Amino acid sequence: MRRFFLAIILLLPISLSAQDRYLVDWDELGEEAINHLINLVRINTSNPPGNETEAVNYLEAALAAEGIESEIYALDPDRANLVARIKGNGSKRPILIMGHTDVVGVQAEKWTEAPFSGLRKDGWIYGRGTLDDKDNVTAGLMLMIMLKRYDVQLDRDIIFLAESGEEGTPEVGINYMVENHWDKIAAEFCLAEGGENILEDNGVSVVGIQTAEKKPRRATLVARGTAGHGSIPRIDNPVTALGKAVAKMGEWRTEMRLNPTTRAYFDRLATMSEPEDAWRYRNIENPEETDAIQQHFLENYPYHYSVLRTSVVPTVVEGGFRRNVIPSEASAILDIRMLPDEDVDAFYGMMRDIIDDPNVEVVPEPIYRPESAPSPVDNEMFQVLESVANRMYPDATVLPRMSTGATDMAQVRAKGVPSYGLGAIRSVEELNSGNGAHGDNERVSEDSVKQLVQFVWYTILDIGGSD
Repeated sequence: MRRFFLAIILLLPISLSAQDRYLVDWDELGEEAINHLINLVRINTSNPPGNETEAVNYLEAALAAEGIESEIYALDPDRANLVARIKGNGSKRPILIMGHTDVVGVQAEKWTEAPFSGLRKDGWIYGRGTLDDKDNVTAGLMLMIMLKRYDVQLDRDIIFLAESGEEGTPEVGINYMVENHWDKIAAEFCLAEGGENILEDNGVSVVGIQTAEKKPRRATLVARGTAGHGSIPRIDNPVTALGKAVAKMGEWRTEMRLNPTTRAYFDRLATMSEPEDAWRYRNIENPEETDAIQQHFLENYPYHYSVLRTSVVPTVVEGGFRRNVIPSEASAILDIRMLPDEDVDAFYGMMRDIIDDPNVEVVPEPIYRPESAPSPVDNEMFQVLESVANRMYPDATVLPRMSTGATDMAQVRAKGVPSYGLGAIRSVEELNSGNGAHGDNERVSEDSVKQLVQFVWYTILDIGGSD
């Protein structure tokens, strides 16, 4: 009877939603996904040193068990990347599903749960990488397994890339793949990390899809002067000069401007917000109101302040070695996150003009992520993502988001591939906790893992499935 029912379902018109096309036991598949995530979390791929090859070996074996071949590419044999492909009929260009296997390090003594245990407790999975980014790696793995098991007929090849080095060493990961093996991962669209879905009492209220990100362009301020005894003031004291320069940078309100992602974000956010907030979102560009609105964002919602401008944040100050010695040099690191269209050289020039001190040098850090334009919100992929979100979460608003951080989608977008970031479902309380990505006690809910797999599955069926 079950086989007969399955045959009937597979013969139904394509107009049926992706949820109805295949008889997926989501409880069973969800458990399988959770087990894969737990196993991946137990592989310590802290970067540095990475050791991502251990995770790649696990993924290779899991794929092989389903009859799926994969290829391994490595600049460093301990830091491999894996590529697997499910072939379509070639009538449309491929889709790339991407996740990184490395994680940031931990201070284990600050965790209440062992960071690489993959502990499953009270509906949560604990461990470094549960949110960044082994949940997306798991979703990509499960997608490939399900496409193979269900013998899904595709118009497109589906490519799964498990990449190394995202956490600060892209030369072994995405840079290596883009520069040396682009033909293996070239695609029309890419799905990766960076989304943010908000859970409230009545269910998911926001499905946030990352369509843009700022470009990291850090710099160091170096103040120089004459060393001497601390008992004799000097006009060229580097600590004094650095303090003034840091204060100017920290207080600088850079130019506010919107791009297609942030304009759509605030327009849509206004439709779901309380009247007072909605008014602010609709009046960001009102010259009579914008200063007060931006100040409100800075004081109450710094993310909104940040996505409107290139941000300059002093993070590290160094100078001196004895309390009675004026040093000859002092320095400060500025974490600069530029809007996608910012003129980098011109911005550094403005910094120098504002500091206005010949004894303070602005030293840019080497660029490790390329410039990349926001991905469109009016193409086939975004429309499919929105459609899937509306089916899974009928009461939610879909918001395109610009990340203030950085992901390896920058390198893919720079190759002309529109890229979209998906993410976990988290409550506002959880978002404001210390249990997030890069935090102590990083954790993800079991339901979030299951629904991320579902979301990716439905999306690929809708955009890649054959009629």
